[in-house]
Amino acid sequence: MEEEKREDGKAVELEEIKTENEGIQISDDVVAVIAGVAVSEVPGVAGMSGGFAGGISEVLSGKKNLAKGIKVEVTNTQAKIDVNIIVEYGSRIPDVAFEIQNRVKKAVENMTGLEVQEVNVHVQGVNTDSARGENKQENMSVETNNEE
Repeated sequence: MEEEKREDGKAVELEEIKTENEGIQISDDVVAVIAGVAVSEVPGVAGMSGGFAGGISEVLSGKKNLAKGIKVEVTNTQAKIDVNIIVEYGSRIPDVAFEIQNRVKKAVENMTGLEVQEVNVHVQGVNTDSARGENKQENMSVETNNEE
């Protein structure tokens, strides 16, 4: 608090008004991890598409990279986020993308105080392994039913 003297000689305290994030620098990596956790909770997301380098570092370190597949651009009070995902076969892609946008925006804004301008969702592929697994299970049950 600062003090200022009035004309009559009495001191008056001046309140400093600070914005929410004044003087706080939030790393792009922190925002990317927050976004990655939010994306991982969305149903229909099979995984993140992070490229070759991200996959190698994950294998070597043995740790799951929560920021894999996420690119963040943070300015003073705003953030732009790009998310690269692989969706589960059978999921409705527009619904999955909309849910990702909502959850990422809400999580980043609540935890960092940054205004999220954009959440761009890039679908890099479709995971068909689960569809193949379901077909195998159906074929097995049909075979066992025919034997009886």
